[in-house]
Amino acid sequence: MSEQEENSVRESEIPLPSVTTALLPIAFTMGLMVFQILAFDDFVPHVPLALGIAFTGLLGWYHGIRWWRMENGLYHVVHIGLQSVAILITVGMIIGTWILSGTVPLLIYYGLLLITPELFLLAAMILTAVVSMAVGTSWGTVGTVGLALVGVGEGLGIPLALTGGAIVSGAFFGDKMSPLSDTTNLAPAVTGTNLFSHIRNMMATSVPALIVAGAAYWVIGFGYAGTDLETGRIETILEGLEAQFTLHPVLLLPAVLVMALALMRFPVLPTLFSGAVAGAVMAVLVQGTDVAAAVMAMQDGFVSETGVESVDDLLSTGGIQSMMWTISLVLIALAFGGILEQTRSVEAVLNAIIQRIRGRFSLFAASTGSSAGTNLISGDPYLSIALPGRMFAPVYRGQGQSTLNLSRSVEEGGTMINPLIPWGAGGAFTAGALGIPTLVYAPFAIVCWLSPIIGLFFAATGWFMPRASEEEQRRWQDNHESIMVQGGVVNSADLDPEELERAFDRYRRR
Repeated sequence: MSEQEENSVRESEIPLPSVTTALLPIAFTMGLMVFQILAFDDFVPHVPLALGIAFTGLLGWYHGIRWWRMENGLYHVVHIGLQSVAILITVGMIIGTWILSGTVPLLIYYGLLLITPELFLLAAMILTAVVSMAVGTSWGTVGTVGLALVGVGEGLGIPLALTGGAIVSGAFFGDKMSPLSDTTNLAPAVTGTNLFSHIRNMMATSVPALIVAGAAYWVIGFGYAGTDLETGRIETILEGLEAQFTLHPVLLLPAVLVMALALMRFPVLPTLFSGAVAGAVMAVLVQGTDVAAAVMAMQDGFVSETGVESVDDLLSTGGIQSMMWTISLVLIALAFGGILEQTRSVEAVLNAIIQRIRGRFSLFAASTGSSAGTNLISGDPYLSIALPGRMFAPVYRGQGQSTLNLSRSVEEGGTMINPLIPWGAGGAFTAGALGIPTLVYAPFAIVCWLSPIIGLFFAATGWFMPRASEEEQRRWQDNHESIMVQGGVVNSADLDPEELERAFDRYRRR
């Protein structure tokens, strides 16, 4: 694009479409997805999303928007989502090398020896919550510890839907509450709140949801007490693992390394990549694998040949190629969100919602629902936090509500809802990594859907819904307060939209 065209973009603003026009591409794409679900056995959202992009482009062109402008907006959102793609690639490498090295098989082995069926679901939720909070990434937790827990659950006779639900509940709770998480940093950044105040305020909904989910998993677990059949299955799996791998505690070093680097606040990509390399080193030193096999495990994954069907099905996975289905879906979903944002369709819908807000409950419900809706449309957790967070902040300030309530609201609709959407980045990744379809585990990911419900209850009652403090109101009234961006955190409640957009871009590129 020439400099003249860039200046033209800045000088001429794209007109805001009517709500009806804005909803057309969304309804068209959602309709295609519903049709596919009803008409076909397999749900593959790639083509409906791609057709949605084409329809949105045609609609924008009909209303006078030049294609290059829509294309630039599309590529812009894809660009800021490339970190997610990089994480997917790296986690694929980790899964391949950690299986080849014996790290994941060792975790499965220990889990089968130590965890009983009655406590498995509760233990799975707690373990993934602790790990995710420590490392700051739900995806890394799901792709490593979560994968091992699926194997343990298989051995104990626990249905995959329940296992997946417990893993997702714990992993995304930890992601939401970790100060190392990117989305947990992004929510206070776009709403102008403090990171640790934001985390404390989220405890009101997240901790009760975790307790309720833990009690439910504990009660459900007693329906799967050990039987002779399950004991025989466990022994068969243990023997299969012992026959294929050298199992030694030193194989836990890759996992320890990843957690240590995360606690030392190393960036997520180098941390995860170090885990993949450490897995390859362990494969060579402990399992006697050659370097070529370790490299191929990073690329194509591992193929298990124990002769035990359940073990082979579980461990024949990993590698960069195993993530390509998910990566392609994430890129297309980001592109769809980008062209909707560029044509201002999402903005038009959000504006219409904002105009109908009358009180505290409707405000909180609207911001949570808008975040979840943006998630549903684009599949991108970052966009679902950034757009509603930016647009609802003035409304919260106008009602005298602390923007801590807004940052919690967009996390509920963004971070927690994303793994429940089949074409969402989190949902697609989890389904690919665990081998459990999103719609299968979603009803049992109790923390993810209960946390927003608790938030809505508090909004209705006024409990745990702080009003803006005098200090917060003084910051709002100071229109000349400087905007400081350090490490991706915006330390201002009075944000200029253009500066916020630049801050968001810098944050996502860091």
